Amino acid sequence: MWKSFMAAVLLTSSAAAHELTPTYPEFKPHIVDGVYYAKLHMWNRREDVIYYEISVHDIEWNKIPFHSSKKIMKLEHLEHIDFEVNIRKSDLDRIEFICTTSKHLKADTTGTGVRSRICSRIK
Repeated sequence: MWKSFMAAVLLTSSAAAHELTPTYPEFKPHIVDGVYYAKLHMWNRREDVIYYEISVHDIEWNKIPFHSSKKIMKLEHLEHIDFEVNIRKSDLDRIEFICTTSKHLKADTTGTGVRSRICSRIK
């Protein structure tokens, strides 16, 4: 009975997450020697979340150091933002994913509590 109830909930509820494009970003040489960058675009479709954290990972989901103007971004519902991710040339071959993850406030007791992580895979 529990499984059929959960299936009904999942089929009748709408899932809204944030979006991250492009799906397969490419890193290009930066004006700064030894640095590469990728441009990304994010759109927040979630009403219950306004903060998102950027992360960069290898194939085994180990974090890779990077620079961005904002590692945690504030993005209101239906707002769009363009941002860059900068990495060292020495890390270029290790990067597999650039991700954005929703962040809930500790004081948020009315939200869904569902965390969303959207990743773009590097070509």
